[in-house]
Amino acid sequence: MGSIAVISDIHGNITALEAVLDDIKARGIDTIFCLGDLVGKGPNSQRAVERIRDICEVVVLGNWDDFIQKPAEIEEVNWYKAQLSKGSLDYLSTLPFHHDFYMSGKYVRLFHASAKSVYHRVVPMRDSYEEKLAMFDNTEKITHQGILPDVVGYGDIHAALIEPVRPQKILFNAGSVGNSLDIPQATYTILHGEYLSAKPSPFSIEIIRIPYDIEKEIAIAKEMGLPNLEAYALELREAKYRGAYGAKG
Repeated sequence: MGSIAVISDIHGNITALEAVLDDIKARGIDTIFCLGDLVGKGPNSQRAVERIRDICEVVVLGNWDDFIQKPAEIEEVNWYKAQLSKGSLDYLSTLPFHHDFYMSGKYVRLFHASAKSVYHRVVPMRDSYEEKLAMFDNTEKITHQGILPDVVGYGDIHAALIEPVRPQKILFNAGSVGNSLDIPQATYTILHGEYLSAKPSPFSIEIIRIPYDIEKEIAIAKEMGLPNLEAYALELREAKYRGAYGAKG
């Protein structure tokens, strides 16, 4: 058996990221995948990109990673963009839309938001069965060989879950490391099984919650002059979206 740590939605929160990485290391897990949104919302986008580049074997594109590369009229988005070096912006532009692999006989597909787009949000607690089933489609965004996934993992909504969608189909959300909106702790997911094996064998998904020093992160944000500091602080403390950013999620 092996394990893959799946992290997502770092959003420049280095305090939470380091707490999660310490936990992953303590569990002896060497393989880490990231489902995007390295930047924005929190104070340390540049450091987040540097750290993720250093420790993650796979990183896919998030909506913030995409639109921060484009011209913006929203002041706070430009604040985040100004943090990033040209090298980091260039790196974000190279991130793939998805990543597919076998694990314990299951074909696993990972992306940031949905099979349609990094901007197409799917909230299982709200959306229809058909919308959830569409997460397993091969769309024009997906490079594939005619194989449909058995397991789909994503980020974007900042709320971790594991849900059987139909027999032999599992949908999971990795939660958010840096901006959880379901519980005020850093969250990530572990996949347990035989990595890169198409042979059926035991497979499981585990959601991990990590307490971290939220007040330390808020103090860092204040010191750096983060725009909309009050909204950011409330989100971290209460795990509720405050709607004061250039993009949600």
